[in-house]
Amino acid sequence: MAVSQLPKLNLLLLSTPVGAIGSGLGGGVELTLTNIARSLIALGHSVTVVAPEGSVLDEIPLVQIPGNLQITAQSQGRDALITLPANSVLGNCWNYARQVQHQYDVLINFAYDWLPFYLTPSFERPIAHLVSMGSLTDAMDHIIGEVAEQFPNTIAVHSLAQADTFSFRDRCFNLKNGFDLSQYQFNSTPNNHLAWVGRIASEKGLEDAVAAVQQLEIPLKIWGVIQDESYWNNIRANYPNAPIEYCGFLSTQDLQKALGQSRALLMTPHWIEAFGNVAIEALACGVPVIAYRRGGPAEIVKESETGWLVEPDSVAGLVEAISKLEKIDRANCRLDAEREYSLEAMGKRLEIWLDRIVQSQNF
Repeated sequence: MAVSQLPKLNLLLLSTPVGAIGSGLGGGVELTLTNIARSLIALGHSVTVVAPEGSVLDEIPLVQIPGNLQITAQSQGRDALITLPANSVLGNCWNYARQVQHQYDVLINFAYDWLPFYLTPSFERPIAHLVSMGSLTDAMDHIIGEVAEQFPNTIAVHSLAQADTFSFRDRCFNLKNGFDLSQYQFNSTPNNHLAWVGRIASEKGLEDAVAAVQQLEIPLKIWGVIQDESYWNNIRANYPNAPIEYCGFLSTQDLQKALGQSRALLMTPHWIEAFGNVAIEALACGVPVIAYRRGGPAEIVKESETGWLVEPDSVAGLVEAISKLEKIDRANCRLDAEREYSLEAMGKRLEIWLDRIVQSQNF
C-alpha cells in the first residue's frame, strides 16, 4: 500500500443506530463501517468504533452503547417527523462521543439520522458524515444541506447517483466502497441457480426477481434478514410455484462461499440504492450482476463485461438478461473488483476526504 501523506489520525467511528454490527439490521452500513475501519488501520491510523450493544467486531476496538434502536429512515414518508425513542441508543452514542471527542482528531458518522447532523456545530472536533442513503425525507435533506454549507468537505456519499438525489450534490465527496478481497474466493464453475441478497423489505424489490425465476424455472437462493415479515409472506403467497429458497442471513465468510456458487446475482431495488455492497461481493467471487439501471448498482455493473443493466422494474428485462449470462467472463468480474473496490483503493479515497476535512477545519 502507498505511504500516506496524511498525518496519522485518531478516529472515532459511530455506527448506525438501527441495529448492532453483525445483526444484519443495519444493512450495508455494517459491512461498510467494518471495511473502512480496517482500511484506516492498515494505513496506520488509530480507530475506535462506537455501536449499539450486542455488536461484534474482530480485532477492532469497540465501545458498545445500550439503548433502544432507531426506526429505519426508508420505512418513513418524506414528511416524517424527527423521532427518538426513550433511552435512545442514538442519543446515548452521541452523548458518549461528546464526552470523549477531545481524545480524537476526527469523528466519522455512519448514522442516516437527523441528530448527528444537528449536533455537528456544537462539537469542537470535526465530524465527517458518510451518508448511506439518497434523499428520503425533507427533514434529513434540510439538515444535511445545512452541514454541507457550514462545514465544507464533510459530506461523503457512495455514488454519483446517490449524490444526484440531493440539492447539495456538488458538495458531496464520492467515496464509493472497498472490500477485503482476500475474504472472497473466486469461483469459475457455478451451480445452476441465481442469487438475491439483501434486507427483505419492499424497497428492495425481491418480488421482481421471484417473478423472473418463476418464468424461467431457474432456482433462486435468497439471503438476508427478513425485515418485513408480511412482505415476505405476500411474495410466497403470490408466487407459490416459484423455485425459491430462503437461506437466512450469513456472515461474510459464509455468504461469499454460497454466493460464489451462483450463476448471477439479481439486484432489483425499487428505490435508489446508494451503492450496493453485495454487487462488489458478487464480482469478487466471479459472479456476474444483473441489476436495474437505477442508483449505485448502475455505476458498478459494466454492461456485457461484468453483467447486465436492465430498465427499472422490468421483469421481462431480467428474464432477457439471465438468458445472456453465458457471454460474461467470470474472471473479468473478479478483476474489476480488484481494480476499483479493494481496501487499498478505498483507503486512498478515504485519505483524500479526511485530508480535506483536516485542512478546512484547521484544528
